[in-house]
Amino acid sequence: MGSKYGKANWFNMIFIGANTLIALIGGPWYVSLYGLSTPVVVLMVFYIYATGLSITVGYHRLFAHVTYKANALVQFLLLFFGAAAFEQSALAWSSQHRSHHQFVDNVGDPHNIKKGFFWAHMGWLIFGRHDFFYDNVPDLVRNKMVMHQARHYALWGLTAGIVVPVLIGALMGHALGAFIFAVCVRITFVYHSTWCINSVCHMFGKPTYDPAASAKDHWLVAIVTLGEGYHSFHHRFPTDYRNGVRWYHFDPSKWIIFTLEKIGFAWDVKRTLKSRVIEARQRAAGRFQTAAS
Repeated sequence: MGSKYGKANWFNMIFIGANTLIALIGGPWYVSLYGLSTPVVVLMVFYIYATGLSITVGYHRLFAHVTYKANALVQFLLLFFGAAAFEQSALAWSSQHRSHHQFVDNVGDPHNIKKGFFWAHMGWLIFGRHDFFYDNVPDLVRNKMVMHQARHYALWGLTAGIVVPVLIGALMGHALGAFIFAVCVRITFVYHSTWCINSVCHMFGKPTYDPAASAKDHWLVAIVTLGEGYHSFHHRFPTDYRNGVRWYHFDPSKWIIFTLEKIGFAWDVKRTLKSRVIEARQRAAGRFQTAAS
């Protein structure tokens, strides 16, 4: 099957499509027959937060940008629940994300927004060609735990993302409900939340720190992604452990990293000087004023 984008990636198409159909059709069907029990809801919400935060705190801020360092226990938990998100291994995810920052909006950017909203949101996963050489992640190649997850990603993903939640659901007497809601509904929600960073935050919102860049801050995306929506700041200061720097910004991911640092589980936490942040924001505001005058 071909398209204006390219040859279809059938595995991704079937996996994404199956989860979406089960979530949209199976969810209402299950509720109509059995209702929605509190244990199933709690399990689903836990997995949404556990996998979502493992992508933001782990895949993104720890492995892709190395905004801090963490001990082995923290790394394991982030890799375990990160695998459950089914967004590739931390190695592959980080390699693609570093390419995004290196080639943003140009050839080499995996989800180039110039190819359209659909491409940036999910088209790149369904029709994109993904060749991994990992020359841009030499630090991760030296990490034995990251490499184990990469080499045995199917085992990590199936165990963490399907077997464990369904087993927990079965122990509570709700195996089917756990599969539909803690697996399929959760995966679908986390998928589209994550993808909004590539699409919504490169098309809509406010370019607070760089009006010339496509990356923008979007408060609603920050809520559904647990802090990743302040994308203008992130592209301007990619090595900062924070995305939301204002006191009112919703960024639970930064507070988790902050807490890990306080209890000694994380160190070398990178923070951009406040003066640099203010200067960048003022310069951006000045460019807006100049353009409007």
